[in-house]
Amino acid sequence: MSDEIKLTRDRDRGDKAKALLDNPLLMEAFKYLDESYLAAWRQSPALDTQAREKLHIAVNVLAKVQDHLRAVVSSGTLAAKEIERLTAEAERKKRFRII
Repeated sequence: MSDEIKLTRDRDRGDKAKALLDNPLLMEAFKYLDESYLAAWRQSPALDTQAREKLHIAVNVLAKVQDHLRAVVSSGTLAAKEIERLTAEAERKKRFRII
């Protein structure tokens, strides 16, 4: 895959990830799940280590999903800037060839 294709793909993925993170329904779902898991963890008996461990894992997985989406947004932003740079460079070269 050429660099430009990869950059375009990364930029597009970043745009989609940003749309997800900006989606109020998805943000509501993340918040609801986080609060539900934490409430269940607080209410679980201290000796129920298996249930508490599962809830701990659920909270961490939820955070990892959000972190991944943020990382994809960041990569997409960098890719977009690189595409802009490459486009500007190509335009400069094109102008100098014409002259």
